[in-house]
Order: sequence, then structure tokens, then C-alpha cells
Amino acid sequence: MSRMTNAMSSAPAIDVQSLDAGMTAAWDDFVRACPEATFFHLVGWKEVIERAFGHETHYLYASQNERIVGVLPLGYVKSRLFGNALISTPFCVYGGAVAETEEARLALEDAAAKLAGRLDVDYLELRNQSRQRATWPTKELYVTFKKTIDPDPEKNMLAIPRKQRAMVRKGIKAGLASEHDEGIDRFFAAYATSVRNLGTPVFSKRFFQALKHVFGDDCGILTITKDGRLICSVMSFYFRDQVLPYYGGGTGEARALAGNDFMYWELMRDACERGLSVFDFGRSKQGAGSYSFKKNWGFTPEPLNYQFQLVKADEVPEINPLNPKYRMFVNMWRHLPLPVANRLGPVISRSLG
Repeated sequence: MSRMTNAMSSAPAIDVQSLDAGMTAAWDDFVRACPEATFFHLVGWKEVIERAFGHETHYLYASQNERIVGVLPLGYVKSRLFGNALISTPFCVYGGAVAETEEARLALEDAAAKLAGRLDVDYLELRNQSRQRATWPTKELYVTFKKTIDPDPEKNMLAIPRKQRAMVRKGIKAGLASEHDEGIDRFFAAYATSVRNLGTPVFSKRFFQALKHVFGDDCGILTITKDGRLICSVMSFYFRDQVLPYYGGGTGEARALAGNDFMYWELMRDACERGLSVFDFGRSKQGAGSYSFKKNWGFTPEPLNYQFQLVKADEVPEINPLNPKYRMFVNMWRHLPLPVANRLGPVISRSLG
């Protein structure tokens, strides 16, 4: 696709190419070894995005001396409702180019910008964890929450602020139990109920089935019950030494029983038993309820620097429930019967990216 020569003439050129089947293993080897890479840079997302949503993907890698030195996963999301975008990575909280050198990262970003122009999208969005190009517009709506956890569960319990710790103990005293699920049925029931109540369109069951199929043991489900009844459930991703609870939800009983508090504690305790050392509580919008919930656990918010290259758009998009433009839609969605929301939601959510 492109070729970039290093400042020193003796250095090998950097080639940017599109991923083919023969390079998928090398891609993931690079991602697992690259300190700044995340679970969302793994090549499995290419299959998930294509299979579950039908979106076109463009996975670019930079090579030098026939060795991968950088990667940039991209998804092309077309939507009559929200416009067309090239995103790294759609349906994921992290993305952007990760590379061994600044030259490789710049080459990948330049190639993505050219691709966005050829596709005639409204904008290119790179979901960077840190700011990269000073001249590209940045949206700082989101923060992420990460924390190192101790191998000793009791020390982690004592590290939770007092009021939040009391909520965890309330769930324990309520007799809640945790189970690992291989199937997605109980998880989907809890998740679909919660997102409907929040006024958000649900993703399809096919999406979650694809995640389990593609990522296997690196995609786990922890379900909380009370006397055999479903209370809440969470789907988490495992990457290197990290656990990332990603999708979750609960039934009407969850709040009264402190189900979510107990669930995240059980996930943290389970992570300790697995020998993991980082609990990534994931992305939240600043000022949202989930933002406050995570701060109450003693996690410190870290800004996310999503950056944009505007192609046809005149301004950075604001496609989120906090946008007043969507307030009436959110309020209407909250009152839909659950079967109707589950039928209509996947049609809309595939366009959200």
C-alpha cells in the first residue's frame, strides 16, 4: 500500500500492507508482544466484525525486513443513520496504530488517512489510549479505569473504599453465588434487560456467539444467581495479565441484592486465582453512572484520547446517548417491551460502531 524510508538512508524501508491469511499468526504474535497493544488489536476482531455485523474490514500492518513492526485494525461502518466511518476499532474501547517505532506508527496512520479518503467516509476515528497527532481533533468524552490487583484477595477486598466494600459484603450475605457459563443464554437475558432499561439498542445474540467462538477461553462469562435465579452476568476478556469486564447486565433483583457489586468482586477474586495482575474496568463517559460506580471502587479515571481525521464531516461526531439530539429516542427505547427491543435493537446497534 505504501512505502516509507527512514531518516537514515541505510535503514530498511517500512512497507504498509493489507493483512492476508498467511500473516494472521504473525499479527497476533506481534500484538501479544507489543506493550501498548490491547485485546482489541487481536486479529480475531476482524472475523467478529465481518461475521456479526457484515462490515468491511481493513487490517493494515507495517513491516521492515519482512517482520511486522506495527499494526492498525480498521472497520468500515456504513450507516444511513449515523454516517460512514473508518474506525479503529469499531465496537471496541481501544484501537489505533501500535508500533515499535514512531516511523511505523506514522506510516500506518498515513495509510489509514489515505484509505479513508478513497472510501469517501465522513471521518477516520482512531481510539487511541494516548494522544498521538497534535493536529488531529481529539474527543475526550471517555475515560478508562485500570488498577493493579494483589495476588491476595483479602488485600483487594480491603483496598475497596469502605462504602463500596459494604455493598460487596451485602451481596455475600444475601447468599449470592457465582458460576462460569459456557453458553450465552443467561448472560444475554441479563444484558438485554439492562441495555433496554438504559435506552440503548441491544447487540444481536450472533455477536456474542461470535465472540465466544473466536476468542474461546479468552472470552469468559461469569453469572450470579440467587437460589438458582438469574441475578446478573458479565462477559469479560482476558489478555496477557489482564481481565476486562466488557458487557454486563442484571435483572430487576440485582440492585436490591447488590448483585453487580458482588459480581465484580467475584470477577476480581477469580482473576487473582488465575494469577492475573490488572483489572481493567473499561470505558465510561465522564459524569455517567458507570463512571461514579467505578470511582467508588477506588479506581482512578484515565482520559482516553480518541482522535479523528475529518474527511467529509465538518466536526467531530457525537454519537452517544448524552447527545441531546438522541434524548427523545433514549427515553422512548426505555419503554419498549423487551421482545420488541431485542428484535429492533440489532438493526440499529450494528451501525453504532
